[in-house]
Amino acid sequence: MQWDWSAVDEFMPRFWDGLLVTLQALVLGALVAFALGLVWGLAQRSHLAVVRLPVTAVTEFVRNTPLLVQLFFLYYVLPEWGITLSAMVTGVVGLGLHYSTYTAEVYRAGIDGVPQGQWEAATALSLPRTRTWGAVILPQAIRRVAPALGNYVIAMLKDTPMIFVIGVMDMLGEARQFASETFLTVEAFTVVGIAFILISYPASLLMRALERRLVR
Repeated sequence: MQWDWSAVDEFMPRFWDGLLVTLQALVLGALVAFALGLVWGLAQRSHLAVVRLPVTAVTEFVRNTPLLVQLFFLYYVLPEWGITLSAMVTGVVGLGLHYSTYTAEVYRAGIDGVPQGQWEAATALSLPRTRTWGAVILPQAIRRVAPALGNYVIAMLKDTPMIFVIGVMDMLGEARQFASETFLTVEAFTVVGIAFILISYPASLLMRALERRLVR
């Protein structure tokens, strides 16, 4: 097997296009996961069973079904009910929804980890419930769980290639299309593999450094 550098040069413009799509899906999916996960986490702490039980059921169902199946459902089944999403939007929603069920548990653990004295102090100061959550509880909880949230972003990065199955031309999609056209599979997939390593490994080191800093 001989490495063809000209194939790499030919693939690189398509690789950069795929990288941009991958990063867009990752960033938007992470924002959805963080925001929706906080909603799930707060709802699961509700004293109202009519709120807590349905949310728990939904998050358990999503967490225990494969992301690939969820992407197919969103892209191919929802149109049968009159809801049609573009491939990119489906990928973002699918990634965000799937990982929101994990970030919900992270948020819930962070909230449970806030010392009871903080709740009592907010009550003693007669702070409104919204201010207690917004100014006292959530800032402390999120600070505690920031490294765990970052780890899920890295995990989401490694799952972004799945959006290719619904037609989103991310890095893997561009590599597969290039390989099918030129039969130069080694060069294309090697470049993509190296790109994932160059993104995920430094990010994991950053999360470890952040965790050490926050636990001081």
